[in-house]
Amino acid sequence: MSEPTATRPFAPFEWMLSLRYLRARRKEGFISVIAGFSFLGIMLGVATLIIVMAVMNGFRKELLSKILGLNGHLLVQPIESPLTDWREVAERLSKIEGVNLAAPMVEGQALASSPTNAGGVLVRGIRAEDLMKLPSIANNIKQGSLDGFDEGQGVAIGRRLADQLSLRAGDNITLVAPRGAVTAMGTVPRIKTYRVAAVFEIGMSEYDAAFVYMPLAEAQAYFNRAGDVSAIDVYTADPDKVDRFRRLVQDHAGRPIFIIDWRQRNATFFSALQVERNVMFLILTLIVLVAALNIVSGLIMLVKDKGHDIAILRTMGATQGAIMRIFLITGASIGVVGTFVGFIVGLVVCLNVESIRQFLSWLTATELFSPELYFLSRLPAEMDPGETTAVVVMALTLSLLATLYPAWRAARLDPVEALRYE
Repeated sequence: MSEPTATRPFAPFEWMLSLRYLRARRKEGFISVIAGFSFLGIMLGVATLIIVMAVMNGFRKELLSKILGLNGHLLVQPIESPLTDWREVAERLSKIEGVNLAAPMVEGQALASSPTNAGGVLVRGIRAEDLMKLPSIANNIKQGSLDGFDEGQGVAIGRRLADQLSLRAGDNITLVAPRGAVTAMGTVPRIKTYRVAAVFEIGMSEYDAAFVYMPLAEAQAYFNRAGDVSAIDVYTADPDKVDRFRRLVQDHAGRPIFIIDWRQRNATFFSALQVERNVMFLILTLIVLVAALNIVSGLIMLVKDKGHDIAILRTMGATQGAIMRIFLITGASIGVVGTFVGFIVGLVVCLNVESIRQFLSWLTATELFSPELYFLSRLPAEMDPGETTAVVVMALTLSLLATLYPAWRAARLDPVEALRYE
């Protein structure tokens, strides 16, 4: 008679027993409750991590596109002498390979007023041809038109500024600059009224409420610039390669210049965003970790409760490996199913996050995502495949690690001792 051989790993009977232990029975109700909470914890942890990471990515991408869509990747400013040769410098810079636009501009602060209200604005003088090459402005005109922008004395203003001053395209806006004409009585503020030629909406509340665009020649006259400009905004094909473009711009300028890139101009803002993102990841990872510890406690209680069953299985010929695999499958099933369901929930929420926000705002009759606080007029979500994969792998790894100790304890259980005290 041949010796009995051990069953192959993960045989059908191991799966059958594992799934049977997952089903609730009256005397194991508390263990099933712990398993349920473990499943919910992992599901919510994975879903929340995916949603929060996607929203943080969406924030960064949207803010970056808005900021870099309106401001150049490199700001070229003059040193030693005013930038009176701006035409030649802009022409040279625009010929650099990878530079999409080199836009001379005059920039200054002013007070914008209408018969109903007033507020501080940033006035930016720019050529019509350059303004038409900025998609964030040219493609988002809500009222009026930029046609003939250089010819007339019209200005383009943001949507939120127009709402604040109760203005529409065709109305008049009065600009007051603190530095005006110098007289015997001192410097007199310059006050001038312009027609609102166009109203644009970028989608970033801070910019829509603060920017006023006017023709470059008019801005030079308004801010007393004698044929020079404040700076040249350089827009490149790839903002992440700004260091390479910085060297090229420095070489092609043909005059002493000072360069500030977009990372320096927004360093504090994006650093704070990155720190917040990392901290949120660590905090939310603790949810998954707590859920994994629930799996440990639930399985240890299950092993203790099933000591008699384990002893009988061992006496019937089940190996230590088979017992270990049974409890490994039991615990891992909670983690794997919880992670999978969490991933699906996270994916669905990310794809419909703006609709969910609008529904919750309607349900609670409150503004859950104020543009004044969060800069953007809609809630963005951008799932990163690498990050999402990392979240799923982390949750699966923690779930599997959580099952190892209880499964090892079950395998090490002495059948003689277990049956003696039964």
